[in-house]
This record gives sequence, structure tokens and C-alpha cells, in this order.
Amino acid sequence: MQHNFLYSVEREYSQPMARIWEAWTDAAQLEAWYHPTVLTNVVGSSVSEPVVGGNWAIAVDVPEHNMQSCFWGQYTAVEEGKLLEHTMFYTQDPAEFVAKDLSGEFAKVVVDFEERPTGTWVRFSQYGELPEEHIPLAKAGMESYFQSLADYLG
Repeated sequence: MQHNFLYSVEREYSQPMARIWEAWTDAAQLEAWYHPTVLTNVVGSSVSEPVVGGNWAIAVDVPEHNMQSCFWGQYTAVEEGKLLEHTMFYTQDPAEFVAKDLSGEFAKVVVDFEERPTGTWVRFSQYGELPEEHIPLAKAGMESYFQSLADYLG
């Protein structure tokens, strides 16, 4: 499978690295913010085991379309305060989400972190395959996730 660069989103937050890292790696905190600003996550869907080979998962409730967007995968690189890299599988099928099969086609996600004098910079990059017209939509969606993180951090 090709893992071509698709897009990236970056932002600086005024909070220290430890706070940002915890928000990205703690399952309960992910469940509180890792969704577009106009949606919420499915309660109890979040998993985060931030070690190489550890699992992660989240399901976003999309009531307008009577569905859930479900994401899961495994961490492939973890450098505290610097890098999270993981596979990303996607489905709208709740049974498939429960099974969390790690075979088949997946995207690759790289989240870079950098502590700066004014706070913490974060960049989310996605690699894989998407139809060309879906890339701007995926990027806009992740920009909304970043706003949810800002709202969560207060």
C-alpha cells in the first residue's frame, strides 16, 4: 500500500508540552476532545496505549447522518514529547469497529510535537490514499479537531 503524503495541519497551543502530550495520549482525554467541533465521541469508545504496538481507537457520533465514524490502529513510533505515529483504519460499521481488525489497507498518521517558549506546537500529517477531492475535506476536518483541542484546553 502506498503511503503518499496527503495533508498536514499544525497549530501552537499556549499550554506546556506535558499537558498537550497527556491530551493526545490519555484515552479519557482523547474521548473528551478528539472530534470535530460540531460532533461528540461515542462514550466508552476511546483506547490509547501509547507504546509501540499499543492500540488506539475512537468513534465519533454523526447523528445528522445516523452513523458513527470509527477509527483505530496501532502505535508504530512513540517518542514522548516529540512524536506519535500510528496506523489508522476507518469504518462506519459498528461490528467492524468492535473487531478492530489490523489487516488490510490503512492510513499512516504522524503527530509531531515541539516545546516552544510560548507553548507547544503540534503538527498532524496523514499519509495514504484518498480521492483528490477528499483531501481538502479531511484537512478541514482535522483543523476542526485541532479547534476542539483548543476548546478542551480552555
